[in-house]
Amino acid sequence: MQTYTAGAQCTANFVFTDATDVYIGQAAHCSGTGGATETNGCLAGSLPLGTPVNVNGASKPGIMVYNSWLTMQAAGETNPDACQYNDLALIKLDPADHAKVNPSVPTYGGPVGVGDATAAGETVYSYGNSSLRGGVALLSPKTGVSLGTNANGWNHPVYTVSPGVPGDSGSAFLDKDGKAIGVLSTLALAPLPLSNGVSDLDHMLDYLLSHGGPNVQLANGTEAFTPKLIGLIPLGL
Repeated sequence: MQTYTAGAQCTANFVFTDATDVYIGQAAHCSGTGGATETNGCLAGSLPLGTPVNVNGASKPGIMVYNSWLTMQAAGETNPDACQYNDLALIKLDPADHAKVNPSVPTYGGPVGVGDATAAGETVYSYGNSSLRGGVALLSPKTGVSLGTNANGWNHPVYTVSPGVPGDSGSAFLDKDGKAIGVLSTLALAPLPLSNGVSDLDHMLDYLLSHGGPNVQLANGTEAFTPKLIGLIPLGL
């Protein structure tokens, strides 16, 4: 589904729950107030917590209740890997919309828990829903390959068909087993042109839980994970 924060479009990633509430994830940079190149979450500006977020299909706006950029700035974070790749926000949905939520990733199903590092050449799966695709649903599911894991586990550079574009930001990524590995964060121009940076979900959730964020857990999909090789890129091309 698509989210709109002060007009900025992103794709929601995973569903999270606690004892009483339902949240959807989006990239922290979706509420950024700077330019597209301002990706250091320890320095870049953001709209505040409490900002309303319009969610496609919801009857009422959700509320941004966690933002990793704001959390890192409040904590005085200096870890360069976290500053660059900790890119997660949580949008709390109105109770009237809880029953409308299905945590399954479109096309592929899952997730089946939280994953960890991906190896170079490992198949990955994603679903982006940018309006720039003009509503062509066949372009939304994406299969690709991981180029490994770097930044001390914070980032998975990937190539997919088609590459993530503006509006896909924040979309979910699954590993070869259907585990949730991360969210689409960046489009790289160098050293790997047209690759995407996928921020590691396990690292981001650990940061959230250790810095006073909502006590959430990932909601597993209700539909079985079914890998589908859609436009797979051979590694090295």
